[in-house]
Amino acid sequence: MKKIFLYILAGSLCFSACKKDDDPQTFVEPDDVAVRNTYDDQAIQKFLNDNYLDTQGNIKAFSATDTIDDHEKKLAELNPIKLPSGVVYIVRNGAQPSPAKTIGGTDVLKMMVRAGNYLATNIDGTVSLTISPVAPYLVNTINGGGSPISDPMWYYVKNSVLNDPNVTGAAKERKYYEIEGLQEGLKYFKSYDDRPDGAAYNLQGVIIVPSRAAFARDAHYNYIGYSLQNRTFVFNFQVYDTKTRPTSQE
Repeated sequence: MKKIFLYILAGSLCFSACKKDDDPQTFVEPDDVAVRNTYDDQAIQKFLNDNYLDTQGNIKAFSATDTIDDHEKKLAELNPIKLPSGVVYIVRNGAQPSPAKTIGGTDVLKMMVRAGNYLATNIDGTVSLTISPVAPYLVNTINGGGSPISDPMWYYVKNSVLNDPNVTGAAKERKYYEIEGLQEGLKYFKSYDDRPDGAAYNLQGVIIVPSRAAFARDAHYNYIGYSLQNRTFVFNFQVYDTKTRPTSQE
């Protein structure tokens, strides 16, 4: 009986050890911001190699088992431009408005958009963008209600919000609300002129914003009920309209 017990104990310890070896590493956020920035850049490059645009401009992951997407060009082959801030943008050929309007830095903006919320992780030596399992999107009008969003605060926050007497501390600063990397990337795109809300979308391109050009490790507005610190955002979008911002809405 004693021997049987010892065999069972040894077997269970062996199983536990094997199970521990098979478990993937749990990602731990690096203390060093430089390491975080390196993870972001490496993960973004992997994302560019692992995904393509479908016929409506939606970002799709290449299938490992289906050959239907073998003819598609990966995002890395669609002339992605990396800005000094780390922001990467792709202007999709054949999907730009004509005639078009220049997007001003403070314009009132209306857009159809899917903004993925990712964390660049290093797990078992593989650095990649991992979409949040609990809050995958900052916003998703494409798979959601199907109507464009108008003038979101993560694009532009009004002075009336910043100057509210009940607002204090970091919440009085624009960077608490706005994603600067998105604003930077939008300068390289044009807007349609009052495209109808119900018009079928044809996405213009992609803007990828690493965490250092988004909220980094700073306090930020509670957009989705979860922290957006250290998060990289992937914007897949079409600008339906822009208008010069009236003084009353500045």
